[in-house]
Amino acid sequence: MSNVVLKKDRLELEQIRKYYENYLIEKVPQGGLFSAKTANCTITAYKSGKIMFQGNGAEAEAKRWGEVEQPVSSNPAVVSGNLPSEISSMSVIGSDEVGTGDYFGPITVVAAYVKKEDIPLLKDLGVKDSKHLSDEKIINIAKQLINIVPHSLLTLHNEKYNQLQQSGMSQGKMKALLHNQAIGHVLNKIAPEKPEAILIDQFVKEDIYFQHIKNQPAIQRDLVYFSTKAEGIHVSVAAASIIARYAFIRHFEKLSEAAGFTLPKGAGQRVDEAAAKLIKGKGRESLSKFVKLHFANTEKAIQLSKKM
Repeated sequence: MSNVVLKKDRLELEQIRKYYENYLIEKVPQGGLFSAKTANCTITAYKSGKIMFQGNGAEAEAKRWGEVEQPVSSNPAVVSGNLPSEISSMSVIGSDEVGTGDYFGPITVVAAYVKKEDIPLLKDLGVKDSKHLSDEKIINIAKQLINIVPHSLLTLHNEKYNQLQQSGMSQGKMKALLHNQAIGHVLNKIAPEKPEAILIDQFVKEDIYFQHIKNQPAIQRDLVYFSTKAEGIHVSVAAASIIARYAFIRHFEKLSEAAGFTLPKGAGQRVDEAAAKLIKGKGRESLSKFVKLHFANTEKAIQLSKKM
């Protein structure tokens, strides 16, 4: 079986819809215009202008409407460890987070559900690890994704982060709680439908993750898998990464406005200098709203501010 995606304008999509009028089905995915099902192909048109042909007759059916350069194979990618061998082609909830290594800005965590039939569409939109995309590209893709995939976005702002950290909670536990909550929200959104797997971009060992969330509402543990670089294993994690980065960018812009100057990302020397400038202009007590106080950057910024 293969999947083929073509790009069409609104008039062409209407012509295609009329052609398949006798094959239209009621169930249309989020962000979709129409769906049709023939004996050997499922056709789904999206508001973005993409139209996907899926099934054994996908290539032949797509050729009715344009030149097919190369069908997208639905054969699963090779994965290792205890992951299901076909996970890359399954319907999966993926989760990822952004901002944990940045001194300025919040932590954003997203869980996103991608059904197997939507995988080719997301790949065609350019969905991949957000670390390999520019901010401009992330914003463009994320604006489309949020209307296509069921997802949950959680933001841990700096003040709350610092309160939790000072109370003794590790960053790892904060992330585990956020991932668990976001996944739970998505499970509720798609119910009674269930994912074939839940894939978390691994930031802690599996047993420690479940220890962190032991007092939280449980998700179906036998469906949960962990992997580093999970964005390359299933597009749902890449989608979650992009939406999380998009939210982080937006929050970062607001923080820069509040600071009165553009804040740098990361945790290097430019960050120390920016924090020192913030201390000098707004006072040391203002840091809690902008930064993760326990980072070593705080002491460096304090020392720098004394020299200004």
